[in-house]
Amino acid sequence: MKLWNKSNTSTAESVERFTVGRDREFDLQLARFDVEGSIAHVTMLGEVGLMTKEEVTSSIEGLKKILKKIEEGLFQIDEGVEDVHSQVEFMLTQMIGETGKKIHTGRSRNDQVATDIKLFLRAEIKEIVEKVKKLFDVLLAQSEKHHEKLLPGYTHLQLAMPSSAGLWMSAYAESLIDDLEMMASAYRIVNKNPLGSGAGYGSSLPLNRKLTTELLGFSTLNYNSVYAQMTRGKTEKLVAISFASIGATLSKLSMDCCLFLNQNFGFISFPDHLTTGSSIMPHKKNPDVFELIRARCNRIQSIPNELTLLLNNLPSGYHRDLQLTKEILFPAIGDLKDCLDMITLMFQHIDVKTDLLQDEKYKFLFSVDAVNRLVQQGVYFRDAYRKVGDEINSGNFEPPELDIDNDCWHEGSIGRLCLNEISEEMSKTLAFFQ
Repeated sequence: MKLWNKSNTSTAESVERFTVGRDREFDLQLARFDVEGSIAHVTMLGEVGLMTKEEVTSSIEGLKKILKKIEEGLFQIDEGVEDVHSQVEFMLTQMIGETGKKIHTGRSRNDQVATDIKLFLRAEIKEIVEKVKKLFDVLLAQSEKHHEKLLPGYTHLQLAMPSSAGLWMSAYAESLIDDLEMMASAYRIVNKNPLGSGAGYGSSLPLNRKLTTELLGFSTLNYNSVYAQMTRGKTEKLVAISFASIGATLSKLSMDCCLFLNQNFGFISFPDHLTTGSSIMPHKKNPDVFELIRARCNRIQSIPNELTLLLNNLPSGYHRDLQLTKEILFPAIGDLKDCLDMITLMFQHIDVKTDLLQDEKYKFLFSVDAVNRLVQQGVYFRDAYRKVGDEINSGNFEPPELDIDNDCWHEGSIGRLCLNEISEEMSKTLAFFQ
């Protein structure tokens, strides 16, 4: 069954198979939203007099039965049915008769799928935000728990200055705030209603687009019908950019963990049941979880570029190219949620080694602190820098004792992590989604 079929016409099976592609597979993820959009559309058709009260009532009752099947996992797209829109209309017509054919009045599959995708992305963004918040909470809790445990800090992968487990983990917590700021921007664009734009040129029927906007909980609508269709692809790309931002944070954090777990670093550890072994080397505890998070998140970061290449040079109006955005973006959503779940699990069980910086090889980490102490005694900075440098070159440098509670006092230092302030900033960002 196809919504666009006309009498005495047919499409070659090979053409149909090629043009449908994987659409039926990904359409299952849109089924709930297709029904919700149809309920709003039918309600509006009744309000403007294009369906009778009885027709609206029977249609909505049928659509709610279909929605129940979706929620119970019993919904499927039958063989020979092209997409989710056709399947829903077909099922409804079977339930309530010819009235079911009215639900497409004033709609095109173009604005229908654009609406479905926006409703779907809106729900997925909210779920990802919840998972990011859970990871954020774990990182802050572990920062507080391990805030006194010093770690070596690196620039150019060379020893630089003292850091701490608290400073390291809360850095990534704060990074997640900016990632959600990116997602909030994408959410604002997602949360605009394209329904009623038809195939991109509106309708001569007396539709009430503001009503469907209100019924579907969109903040506003895409007013221009041509632009409503132009948001296809653009919306997915902007959402993908926000996903890539989170992916970049998780990938970098995972790389840190792979390094810090290495025996030559040995800063952190995880329980045996969260690591994997080797088929030949009995001593191995491999960071496979972090390596796969790194790989998946690097792949997620490639998706905006893939969408850019797909969308480049398309003129205004709908084009079948846009069908492929689903198979590019939808699997990445599952990957991102899985990565967030796994890295949260890992950090719930992280342990940090104590007294790391007592090792002689880390003594030059304290050279800046030695310079700063001379500066506090009135020595010009450049003179203090040369003095400490000469001591290091001559082998006479003795690292000072670092008191993180008294020597490191400014905002964002190892002695003043500002975890409460970071938490408040996250609350401000989360308020947008609430």
